[in-house]
Amino acid sequence: MTNITSVFEHARPFTIGVEEEYMLCDPETGDLVNRANEFMAALPEDAKRRFSYELMLSEIESNTPVCGTVSEAVGEIIKLRSLVKTLGEELGYKIGISGTHPAALPGTQTYVDTTGYNWVTDQMRAYADQNMTFATHVHVAIPGAETAIHVCNALRRWIPPLLAISVNSPFFAGKNTGLLSARTFQFGIFPRTNIPMRFKNFAEYEKLVELWTKTGTIAKPRHVWWKIRPSLDFGTLEFRIFDALRSLKNLELIIAISQALIYQLVQDLQKGSLPEELSPELLSDGLWKAARFDFDTSLVDTATLDVLTMRDFIKRLGEYCKPALHHFENEKVIDTLEDILNNGTEASEQLAEFKAGDMTSLKLFLMDSVDFSYND
Repeated sequence: MTNITSVFEHARPFTIGVEEEYMLCDPETGDLVNRANEFMAALPEDAKRRFSYELMLSEIESNTPVCGTVSEAVGEIIKLRSLVKTLGEELGYKIGISGTHPAALPGTQTYVDTTGYNWVTDQMRAYADQNMTFATHVHVAIPGAETAIHVCNALRRWIPPLLAISVNSPFFAGKNTGLLSARTFQFGIFPRTNIPMRFKNFAEYEKLVELWTKTGTIAKPRHVWWKIRPSLDFGTLEFRIFDALRSLKNLELIIAISQALIYQLVQDLQKGSLPEELSPELLSDGLWKAARFDFDTSLVDTATLDVLTMRDFIKRLGEYCKPALHHFENEKVIDTLEDILNNGTEASEQLAEFKAGDMTSLKLFLMDSVDFSYND
């Protein structure tokens, strides 16, 4: 990994890239269908670089170009979602969005046959069957490798409220799991999906990746699947916490909060006021509370050690980000944050839909409620 730090040298720090993972579903039943090969073959040539396979043939990942603003990123996502929808009308599938498919059973999916994904399935064997999960990943360009490491250390503090506002997977394998983000723990079956350790410097992180590569633990750096990670491919900090989200307003919120957090943490690092030494056990407890319980659950802010409710931790997140949101002219997302606090998450929408109907109506809802514009 010679001169790997150069990937973090950005002419424009704090730019954004977003990846979304979509379910390909039968339009009549909402069950997963294996259409990824047909989708990839049908893509216009100029769109091919914007999509990629995931582990299953019933899943497609989209990726935006590098975007200067949150509104630009959302605009790109609208274009990508619309293209997936249009091709689906030709190929016989419909796009669905959820952190997990609520009814698909492990062992019923067909894996993508590529060298990279064959490596994953060979590593995980039967446990690969449990990974019927769908996420949103947000990349934010960060100025410098050392800055990336220290900001990543401190960013861990905010994982619980970030997950709590983006939960969208209460069901798995036909069951109400009792969790709000089953995806967090289904994907958590895989190794290296934990909250990362605190690193003293970039060299320590680079050494760990080198050792894992030498021992065959990973085939490439992207096989480090932590909840947040410094990306050695793009020179970004990558948020891997979020469930896939149907609402464009909710998506806009998590993109804006991600960018604002990175910007604000960089400012704090420059002031010498960045809390990096955080309890791994309390961080893990916060992750569990966010995935399992509603906003009334109590947890610890690992930077201050106060005990507070998740609701108050989310409000604290919003207050912390406000100056940076103002800097990027994204203050309007605070209204979306307040709406989630008052009216619930996309996971609570799923639970309400299931209660009012059944699993069949829920599967249809996960297709019919996808936003393709702000007017949806």
